[in-house]
Amino acid sequence: MVNGDTRVRGLAARAGGWSARHRWAAVGIWVLFVVLAMGLGSAAGRVDVKDSDQLKGETHTAAKIIENAGIEEPASETVLIQAKGGSVKATDSEFRSAVTAVVKAVEGTGKVTDVTSPYDTQTISKDGRSALVQFDMRGDSETAGERVEPVLKAVEDVQQDHGSLRIEEIGGASMMKTFDDAFGDDFQKAEYSAVPVALGILLIAFGALVAALLPVLLAVTAIMATMGLMGIVSHVMPMSDTANSVMLLVGLAVGVDYCLFYLRREREERQAGRDAQTALRVAAATSGRAIIVSGVTVCVAMAGMLFTGLAEFEAMGLASLMVVAVAMVGSVTVLPALLSLLGERVEKGKIPFLHPDSKLRRNRGQGNRESRFWTAVLKGVLARPVISVVVAGGALLAIAAPAVGMKTQNLTLDQEFGDSLPIVQTYNRVNEAFPGGSEPAEVVVKANDINAPEVKSALADFRDRAISSGASRGPVEIKLHDEQNVAFVYVPLVGGSDLDKAGVSLDTLRDDVRPATLGKVDGVEAPITGQVAGSKDFNDQLAGSVIPVFAFVVVFAFGLMLLSFRSLTIAATSIVLNLLSVGAAYGILVAVFQHGWGASLVGAEGVGAIITWLPLFLFVILFGLSMDYHVFVVSRIREARLRGRTTKDAIQHGVVTTAGVVTSAAVIMVAVFAIFGTLSMQSMKQMGVGLAAAVLIDATIIRGVLLPAVMALLGERNWYLPKWLHRLPDLTHDEAPETVTRGSARDDEGERVPV
Repeated sequence: MVNGDTRVRGLAARAGGWSARHRWAAVGIWVLFVVLAMGLGSAAGRVDVKDSDQLKGETHTAAKIIENAGIEEPASETVLIQAKGGSVKATDSEFRSAVTAVVKAVEGTGKVTDVTSPYDTQTISKDGRSALVQFDMRGDSETAGERVEPVLKAVEDVQQDHGSLRIEEIGGASMMKTFDDAFGDDFQKAEYSAVPVALGILLIAFGALVAALLPVLLAVTAIMATMGLMGIVSHVMPMSDTANSVMLLVGLAVGVDYCLFYLRREREERQAGRDAQTALRVAAATSGRAIIVSGVTVCVAMAGMLFTGLAEFEAMGLASLMVVAVAMVGSVTVLPALLSLLGERVEKGKIPFLHPDSKLRRNRGQGNRESRFWTAVLKGVLARPVISVVVAGGALLAIAAPAVGMKTQNLTLDQEFGDSLPIVQTYNRVNEAFPGGSEPAEVVVKANDINAPEVKSALADFRDRAISSGASRGPVEIKLHDEQNVAFVYVPLVGGSDLDKAGVSLDTLRDDVRPATLGKVDGVEAPITGQVAGSKDFNDQLAGSVIPVFAFVVVFAFGLMLLSFRSLTIAATSIVLNLLSVGAAYGILVAVFQHGWGASLVGAEGVGAIITWLPLFLFVILFGLSMDYHVFVVSRIREARLRGRTTKDAIQHGVVTTAGVVTSAAVIMVAVFAIFGTLSMQSMKQMGVGLAAAVLIDATIIRGVLLPAVMALLGERNWYLPKWLHRLPDLTHDEAPETVTRGSARDDEGERVPV
């Protein structure tokens, strides 16, 4: 590269150059793609993951039996009638009168069916103070929450007439309504507020309205296109609402980040005195290439979710992969076209005191101010790299230490929502009076003839042994579906909402009670499902997929970094630093949400466990997203090294010049993730806090201290590539159009680092 001429090599450089030359065509193709994707997706409709496909194991088998039998399980409801003091018993006339009133009231709504009295089903607590009236909602269980209001009102009216008793309703429909009323808008508010928050931070970062709008515009159009693609793809691999929310979160983060990288580099080159065309060409060859490397790495990380075998994870992984790919393509195609079209107009809408050209910043630009801060930090880091590694590395290991005792489980109702809702208190009262009654194990029995004498005898034996074994205190309810030859057996588990104790009861049912009863009848299937069983099956399957997912993500990320930087050392340190970042995030999660240390500071509670799906989800997401910063920073360091700087100078130059964009990108990510940390559900708080903490650590301690300190210690060994690996494909990029000092950039074996 001599005299300013740029030898264009690399996909990003060629794509950016073509788009800049054919800008209207590039913009038109992008708009057409977004419109077509949305139109085709809307026409195709979205296929969501079925309950029967959510899990493998017994939970899956039970759901399949129900699905194949064509049985629509209704939403079940329960009314707890409980004496407030110890004087009234279920045998007293006042109590009986209340039970009769409840039965009459709920039947009178016309919204329910199969109403049962506790005196018929023996659902009376051992102390005689509590009883349960049970019934099912008419119609589709998925929409039962929309029809339960008259029933809740009828129960409230009965409560007003019986002040000495506590009369409360709980069940699938009432919980659905309560949660929709209390938290239904939570996700929507979070999703809607994420865009303005990102835009506000970009306005501060760029100081110009047009420049700030471009990243948000690209991210939003990428998300819109991906939503359409999800509809099409869902006919091959079903999607879900959770996958949609995760896609939006990831799409906004990477879409804004990628544009931020590109725009900052293009602006930097123009401020350095280059003409618009050259600045755009440099941005395409450098930041554009970093975006592709980062995007492919993130896609590989997201693809790791496909190895879990869990339908929900597979949906999240594929949706995230698609939005990252779309945002990446948009960043290296339509963004150069828009920048070429706008030219200097990208600085339109300048905001006083924020724009670099304003009077306040003429001699003290925002970038320079940030550079001075990082220059001061780096001066100490590079002067004492050993101490920096020991202190920063030791601090992160200390933060990660609590993760060693991580406990994962699906959160129960009281863990998920605390005592903030009255229905949670009802849930706890039901569990105290009838352990496991609010979430019983469900045995789905399939036989050739459900009414055969040996099957009926086995069902009766199962009911008796479930209680005599100590797994349940009863009552065990049996519902027959004669036409389908299916029976449902509902077994309240000893342990109730304590999933560890309830899990022991479940094991007793599966390993002892079932083989001795139903297991002895030929042709009978009896998988056991329910909340406790689902949590256990989910944990078991997830545990089996952890090693394959970790191995896939780490190995492929290592390979991509090796090909992209042609350095064995860079690839290895990238993996180690990212793992350290993830470990620190795990430690913070366990400390805050499992042990409750400082939980009140983030509006959370120590619930004693981490939601089952979060650790693997965080690993995949964070490992992918952290590569954004890593690739961007290391690319600038390598670029400076190839221009002839010493490794130490290149490190300082690379970190300082990228400090502004990395800081801005990190602030956006932390702010967006922190929004999810404000939601009422503990699982969403865990996700938001975990992601925000990890990104903050990654952008500061990892990229600002550990990375430069480790690279300073390694010196020229940073660029080490064994001779036997020189035949690997060369995916490096052309550097900025400055004359490279030939022969000055050499590896530790005396060979010039390839450009």
